[in-house]
Amino acid sequence: MAIARWSPFGEMESLFDRFAERRWFPAADVSETKDEMVLTFDIPGVTEKDLTLSITGDLLTLKGERRFEADEKDMYHRVERVYGRFERSVQLPATVQTDKVTARYRDGVLEIKLPKAEEAKPREIKIDLL
Repeated sequence: MAIARWSPFGEMESLFDRFAERRWFPAADVSETKDEMVLTFDIPGVTEKDLTLSITGDLLTLKGERRFEADEKDMYHRVERVYGRFERSVQLPATVQTDKVTARYRDGVLEIKLPKAEEAKPREIKIDLL
């Protein structure tokens, strides 16, 4: 006879564990050039209509959902990919021109280009000799 650990929450705890480990958010790369910030998110299986992108101050937020669309005739033996809603926020290390931001989505990769504001760009200062 096997010994089982008793929990006052029973199946509720098991259900919570399953949902807690299935939470996901897309991986992101953040790079910078002299003139712009570039963010790249991996979000395969998500359509562009299921994505929203916003910038508030120095915080860029990507929200979306990967939907599980199964046919009733299908019998799944294993489901390892994660589905559902996600939200990912990235603090921008420089001030950007929000009116000039561009976003392109192709092959499951979202690329966002954020031009830096003039005050965020590095400037050379000439040193005069005395």
